[in-house]
Amino acid sequence: MSSNKTIIIGGVAGGASCAVRLRRIDEKAEIIMIERGEHISFANCGLPYYIGEIIKDESKLLVETPEKMHASFNIDIRTKSEALKINREAKTIEIHDLSNNNIYTESYDKLVLSPGATPVRPPIPGINLSKIFTLRNIPDTEAIKNYIDENHPSHALVVGGGFIGLEMAENLVQRGIKVTVNELANQVMRPLDYEMAAYVHQHLKSQDIELYLNDGVKSFEEEDKDIIIVTLNSGTKIRTNMVIFGIGVKPENKLAKEANLTLGERGGIKVNKRLETNDPNIYAIGDAIEVEDFINKNSTLIPLAGPANKQGRIVANNINGNIEEFHGTQGTSIAKIFDLTIATTGNNEKTLNRYGISYLKSYTQNSSHAGYYPGAIPMSMKIIFAPDNGKILGAQIVGYDGVDKRIDVLATAIRANMTVYDLEQLELAYAPPYSSAKDPVNIAGFVASNILKGDMEVVFWDDIAKIDPKKTILLDIRTELEMKLGKLPNSLHIPLDNLRDRINEIPVGKELIVYCQAGQRGYYAARILMQHGFKVKNLSGGYKAYKIVTEKQSNEGVFADLGIKTDDVIHAVPTKEYIDDDIQAAIEVDACGLACPGPIMKVAEGMDSLNAGEILKITATDPGFFSDVKVWAKSTNNTIMNIVKENREIVALIKKDIPEKTPMANIGSLPTGKNLIVFSGDLDKAIAAFIIANGSVAMGSEVSIFFTFWGLNILRKPKKVKVKKNFIERMFGKMMPRGTEKLEISQMKMLGMGTKMIKGIMKKHNISSLHDLIQSALKNGVKLVACQMTMDLMGIKEEELIEGVSLGGVATMLGAAEEANMSLFI
Repeated sequence: MSSNKTIIIGGVAGGASCAVRLRRIDEKAEIIMIERGEHISFANCGLPYYIGEIIKDESKLLVETPEKMHASFNIDIRTKSEALKINREAKTIEIHDLSNNNIYTESYDKLVLSPGATPVRPPIPGINLSKIFTLRNIPDTEAIKNYIDENHPSHALVVGGGFIGLEMAENLVQRGIKVTVNELANQVMRPLDYEMAAYVHQHLKSQDIELYLNDGVKSFEEEDKDIIIVTLNSGTKIRTNMVIFGIGVKPENKLAKEANLTLGERGGIKVNKRLETNDPNIYAIGDAIEVEDFINKNSTLIPLAGPANKQGRIVANNINGNIEEFHGTQGTSIAKIFDLTIATTGNNEKTLNRYGISYLKSYTQNSSHAGYYPGAIPMSMKIIFAPDNGKILGAQIVGYDGVDKRIDVLATAIRANMTVYDLEQLELAYAPPYSSAKDPVNIAGFVASNILKGDMEVVFWDDIAKIDPKKTILLDIRTELEMKLGKLPNSLHIPLDNLRDRINEIPVGKELIVYCQAGQRGYYAARILMQHGFKVKNLSGGYKAYKIVTEKQSNEGVFADLGIKTDDVIHAVPTKEYIDDDIQAAIEVDACGLACPGPIMKVAEGMDSLNAGEILKITATDPGFFSDVKVWAKSTNNTIMNIVKENREIVALIKKDIPEKTPMANIGSLPTGKNLIVFSGDLDKAIAAFIIANGSVAMGSEVSIFFTFWGLNILRKPKKVKVKKNFIERMFGKMMPRGTEKLEISQMKMLGMGTKMIKGIMKKHNISSLHDLIQSALKNGVKLVACQMTMDLMGIKEEELIEGVSLGGVATMLGAAEEANMSLFI
């Protein structure tokens, strides 16, 4: 034991844990903590919930007060004190006492830097307006909460779709505020891969969050004392009462940099495994340091409280000669977004691709506990693993109950260098209210092991658009009822239960891609077919995984007509609708705990027993039932009289409108869609196409627009996108117009004057611009398909197209034509 004089700069997770560990080891050590603010240890992660008034008492956020910490651990705590300069040779620091405006010098034997990180505030015009906030500490929290309490905003814009941004969005909604989330990337929650983030996008939309993706902020401008005008890179303008900026944090490295301590490539303080800087008397911990990624072994920044606490303890031990090493961070994290839980650990695909690390992946859809026990709710799990030995590289889970314990199991497995084969063997606690005999973690191991051993080949959601129908057949092995909720285009349908009897209906000599709702029955079908000599692949995650990611991810313009102003009373959380007790249901069905398609099957069974005009009441817990039952009712010509969500339960009243003598299968057999093929890139023809499309949607038709050759220019993003191209492709790109603003009319061009004139006339007569027409079409469900073949010919890459466009070929176009009663070539 050595009685050193240690100065710790910064408190909260890392600094505070280091200080108390030092005291527990050495009662005689002199320990000084320097903190610029007045709080030394507070619950950062609880700040949004105090703003949302879930946590009502601010004092509960204070883990330790200076007075209590001094009394308990005899630590010299100096709040409102800023470390200005480190003199490494003299082993002193210069400190500014902010309370007394006094600067003094303090010596040290060992110095621990725990300055944390600061919110990123990019140099955007107007960024310093008074109604633009960041959230990092207690004063930030008080500023936001006081503004809401005193000004009663009706709308807020959250810039950044990370953990803090989305938690703030939830808590602002809790206060009755309309919320728009804006994210520069094409997805929220960057630790998730895109297809897993899609679940979050759809959930945010279901909570009436307005979501702008792939569009950054260009400027802020104050309109009056109540309103800020936010202009996005796309030109879209959002009017709001307040802005929460949450695009991330950067390491607080000023002190270290000025002391010539080595910084890493990401700007964090560089440390070794003992958490020493390049000066052996100075350690660094927490959000300010770069650490080794446990998976890929590269340097990274992971600002999480868990690693910071562990680092503080390790440094205290090392200062006292009990040498320990920090073995890296795997970034295990979890967040609650309304009632959805998002959790990750290890590396995602984006990170592995960045470092050129090979991997395989699998998706599984399981219930949180035994399906027959009430309250089982689905969760979607993705695991990423090494192709040679099955070592687990990363995991992502999106769901409701039970996500936390599964991510912890997988995080432990990663730390222990376990493989997917080990997941098969894990013996996890089981009882019907908590799990299944085969836990979702076990099932993830089974599926991944099957892929590794070659028992099953898989394809993924983004492979479907690339298939060649001449070589490949899509085989839907779901029930007729499930097909009513949606299907992949041009699928051959043979239910699994009939597969052996109807196997001769499947053309030989072609590859089969089988799919079910979640993937498990697809595996059963694949095994049957493989043993009959077919070459088969299974759609990983099933139709559910495909559907969630191919739907429109954003929902711009939700609050375009909202009167954005402050009120004289705070909004209450909107009152929930309730099922009208006066409506008498002929039968009541309990479908709680059943996963899709269980609830819909219960609906169909119940409706079969009713007479026309009678009502069925059903209660379910599967989150997808809220939208599925609407699709089912529409496709079967029944009426949803009322449907509400309350807590985890969804209750629907459905009226049977079909005469009993009318076979349900015959309903909707005639095609009703509209199919447009856009060859031209002329502005006037593009406007006409989208006016027709929007009008058709308004009249209840499903619309598909197939863009080929020059029509592809309509879908190009207005700004240049960095993609790899050869010389010819670059030349094509320069010669062709990029996006709607560069298109010209087909006649009377007059050196560009004609185009300007037609735009002016449209504006005068309140006719939407082509950009707005396209956004309206996407919002209303028009399917925009870019011809992959002509994209290849013209050197246009998928990254250059606007959000919401899918890729396809002639088969996709012909499939849409078969489902349409009108096709137009423009």
